[in-house]
Amino acid sequence: MAHAILVLNAGSSSLKFSVFLAQGDALQPWLKGQAEGLYTSPSFSAKDAGGSAVSEHRWKEGQSIGHQGAVSHLIDFLRSSKGDHRLMAVGHRVVHGGVEFSRPTRLTPEVVKALEKFVPLAPLHQPHNLGPIRFVLDEMPALPQVACFDTAFHRVQPELAQAFALPKEITDRGVRRYGFHGLSYEYIASALPAIDPRAAAGRVVVAHLGNGASMCAMHAGKSVASTMGFTAVDGLPMGTRCGSLDPGVMLYLMDELKMDARAIEKLIYQQSGLLGVSGVSSDMRALLSSDTPRARLAVDLFVYRIGRELGSLAAALGGLDALVFTGGIGEHAVPIRERVCQAAGWLGIVLDPAANARGGPVISTGNSRVPAHVVPTDEELMIARHTRRLIADS
Repeated sequence: MAHAILVLNAGSSSLKFSVFLAQGDALQPWLKGQAEGLYTSPSFSAKDAGGSAVSEHRWKEGQSIGHQGAVSHLIDFLRSSKGDHRLMAVGHRVVHGGVEFSRPTRLTPEVVKALEKFVPLAPLHQPHNLGPIRFVLDEMPALPQVACFDTAFHRVQPELAQAFALPKEITDRGVRRYGFHGLSYEYIASALPAIDPRAAAGRVVVAHLGNGASMCAMHAGKSVASTMGFTAVDGLPMGTRCGSLDPGVMLYLMDELKMDARAIEKLIYQQSGLLGVSGVSSDMRALLSSDTPRARLAVDLFVYRIGRELGSLAAALGGLDALVFTGGIGEHAVPIRERVCQAAGWLGIVLDPAANARGGPVISTGNSRVPAHVVPTDEELMIARHTRRLIADS
């Protein structure tokens, strides 16, 4: 009998899942899928490790099942599919762990209550992350659950890298730079020694580029600085998020356009970024294939901001030994990698166009002083590893 670990990643209207089987010291992918449209037109799909469909289900149009209904359907599906496999634990991606939660944590009702404090810090993510956790606690209290935090990897950053220039009474309330995408960066840090041992022991900037995008400076596998700060809207322009914004713009929006907090929240999280600039799409693939001036501007701005942040992060490291691309755009958008590397020639990166077209894993030339890599990330595997370790130690 093999033990199975279920990994859940809950979004605002979706629930992504992966199932890993513990076989000896290894964790083998078994199933993967998602439930989406949970409050409008729910559907469920699951595939095996080879990518073949093993289950599909669609509810009535207009029906709302919510996250609880999605988890319930998923558990029923696993019970009917698991054969000799026994579900040993559930690992969850939780966006915000604040200062208190700097490592994966066994979930209890008390821990969930503590995590509710961070809802104002991640209002578009944290409530949805906690919903499935509460459901499993209520329905299957004996099943161990583990929370893995997107902020935890960055808690080792120097205090100066986490600080805003604000009065102490505000910073004491938890207003500081947290950084996100930590599970992705942690996975890259674990994979890099086998790819480039010299870089792994040195100064690396990892660009996690996707619908959500950020960059992280790492030294010897530890976070030194990151582009995201207090929230996951900071830093680079993203699919629909604006990235770094002069705080004075917020005052202008309130005073001149009479926008309230909720309208501004919608603007900076859902209506800006690649979508807002292009007026075409939040999808980089659509923008790269478009010949409209606004689409080209969105791509240009994205590349420009990556270059600006790369220089800043290299300065925080005191130099650069490698650049790593990951995430949906970082792993698949050949033109974006090409333009970023060309703009970073001053740092010693010399792009190999043929290798870049193949997708790497090394996309720089042999005489490039600073190598550039493409490393696919695996946040789900990182969560499964943490969950297995924590349950084994408890």
